[in-house]
Amino acid sequence: MKALTPEERARHKQLSEKLLAARKETVETEKGYEFQYGPDDVTLAELAQWVVAESKCCPFFDFHIDLENGGKLVCLRLTGEEGIKAFIRAEFSIH
Repeated sequence: MKALTPEERARHKQLSEKLLAARKETVETEKGYEFQYGPDDVTLAELAQWVVAESKCCPFFDFHIDLENGGKLVCLRLTGEEGIKAFIRAEFSIH
């Protein structure tokens, strides 16, 4: 992942692990997947930081961050062109 500095890569790995572990729900959408989190588990700032780094190495993703249900649900949607769902399933351990 040459798009990130070693420091950015380390922080991105840390955030990726946190996002995978904190995921409360995974919802398949028409063009990708939505990952849902509790606001006490993942902050909007952490999601934004993850998106900035991820977009450097995976510019083919479309990223959507939503705060829903009166702030009780934080959502990250990853979408893209045809074939993106298989890539997301593999990269984000969706079975």
